[in-house]
Amino acid sequence: MSTYNDNSEKFYELFNGELIEVPQESGLNVEIANFLFLKFALLLGHRRVRSQGLELEVRGEPKNRYPDLTIIREEHIQQLSKRNTIRLSMSPALLVVEVVNSGELQREKDYIAKRIQYQDCGIPEYWIVDPETQSILVLELTGKSYIEIGSFSGNDLVFSPGFRLINLKVSAVFDREN
Repeated sequence: MSTYNDNSEKFYELFNGELIEVPQESGLNVEIANFLFLKFALLLGHRRVRSQGLELEVRGEPKNRYPDLTIIREEHIQQLSKRNTIRLSMSPALLVVEVVNSGELQREKDYIAKRIQYQDCGIPEYWIVDPETQSILVLELTGKSYIEIGSFSGNDLVFSPGFRLINLKVSAVFDREN
């Protein structure tokens, strides 16, 4: 694997051999990811929670994803100390969270393409946090496919099969006042 740097602030994905520019995260999406980072860090410790810098090797195109938030296994802490990459040859992450960017293509990526790739990697749980609908879709891997645990909104508490102790009200995730 190699990196590409054009001395700009732009992010790129390698898709079918071609570099495609990926839009920057919105400030709102970063706030949401940071809020969730803090919630999970209080529950699990900061070493098990990784933000967007974590690289996930996946099958298909692109070959790598950079989730907004990833909950890693205890064994990953040491494995990732030199390179922040979970390879296909390693145990999968426990949870991946994507905060949906605006735009039809971006929404399709989070709801369809990434879902297929994360499912294929064997990641037990995938959350799609959607600022547009102010909802959180929780998916759980059952067999080889994700099933919908629920789409939570408003004052719902998010139910997470893998993290039952997370006390998270959806309205708090999207609260712009605090």
